[in-house]
Amino acid sequence: MAQSVGIKDVARAAGVSVGTVSNVINRPDSVASETRARVLSAIDRLGYVRSESARQLRAGRSRIMGLLVLDMGNPFFVDVARGAERAAREAGLGVMVCNSAQSPSEEADYLSLFAEQRVRGVLLTPSDASGRNIEAFRRNGIPFVLVDRVAEGTTECSVSVDDVAGGALAVRHLVDAGHRSIAYVSGPPGLSQVRDRRTGALHALREAGLGPENLRELPTERLDVAAGRDAGARLLGLAERPTAVFCANDLLALGVLQAMYAAGVGVPDDLAIVGYDDIEFAAAAAVPLTSVRQPAVTMGALAAELLLEEIDAETTSAPHEHRRVVLQPELVVRHSSLAAR
Repeated sequence: MAQSVGIKDVARAAGVSVGTVSNVINRPDSVASETRARVLSAIDRLGYVRSESARQLRAGRSRIMGLLVLDMGNPFFVDVARGAERAAREAGLGVMVCNSAQSPSEEADYLSLFAEQRVRGVLLTPSDASGRNIEAFRRNGIPFVLVDRVAEGTTECSVSVDDVAGGALAVRHLVDAGHRSIAYVSGPPGLSQVRDRRTGALHALREAGLGPENLRELPTERLDVAAGRDAGARLLGLAERPTAVFCANDLLALGVLQAMYAAGVGVPDDLAIVGYDDIEFAAAAAVPLTSVRQPAVTMGALAAELLLEEIDAETTSAPHEHRRVVLQPELVVRHSSLAAR
C-alpha cells in the first residue's frame, strides 16, 4: 500500500520549511508569490491532501454536525436529513448521519462516537425512553438539539410536530366519514410520538361522543412495512374487524395496505386507511394513501439552525436561550379513506 504524502514531504520537495507550507495552506497571503507558487506546485505534483482530522485535533473541534435518527430506511428521516444538511452546508459544516435502528444500545454507541470525533453539535431523535443516553452525552459538553421529539426532563432546544393534534386530525377525518370502529396500528410504546398520536386519536373520539373502546390498538415492535403487514394479518383475524385503521406512520400503513390487497379486502370500500408523515411513497401507492403530513425538511433545517445558534453562542460567550419549536401537522386526504360508511 502506498504511503501517504505528508506536509514534511511537500516542504522537502519545495525547499522550504514546514511552517511555510502551513502558511501557504492556511494563510496564503502571508507568503511571497514566488514561494507560494513553488509550494503549490509541489502539492500538486505529490498529490498532498491536508489531514482534516489532524487539523481538527489541533483546533479542538471539527467541522462536522452529527445527526442520529431512528430509521434511515424511513423516507421521513431522509427528508429531515436533507433539511439539516442544507442548513449545515450554508454554515460551512458537513453532516455525519447515523441510524440508531430504534435501538437504545446503538444510540449510545453513536453518541460515544460523536463525542470521540469532537463534532460541533448533534441533532438527535432519541430512541431511549429512559433518557439515560441523553444524560450521559450531556456530560461531554457538546450542544445538541432534539428532532421530532421533546424528551421529558430536558431543557435543550427541540423541533417537533404536535403529534396530539396530528392523531386527532386522522381520527376526526375517519369519524366524519362515518367510521365508529377504528384500529390504531401503533409502534414501540416507549416512543412519545406513538403515545401522542394515540392521545390525539382518543381526543377526536371523545369530541364525537365516542369512548376509548372504539379504538382498538394493535401495537408493533417496529415502525416499518413488515410490521405493518403483520398488523394487517392480525387485523384480518379479528372476529369483529374495524372499518378503518389509523397507522402511526406511513410505512406501517403501506404494510397494512399490502396485507389487505393480498387478502382481497378492498381499500377504502372494506377498510379505510390513514397513515402519518406523508412520505413520497404515500401518494404513489397502489391506493393513494391519506396521511398526516409532517414538514420534515423544515424540521431538519430549523433544528440545524437552532444548533448553529447555540454553537455560535458558545464561541462568542454570548447568552443562549433554549427554545422548543412545535410545528403543526396537516391532513392530506387521498383515495384510501374516501369511501363513506
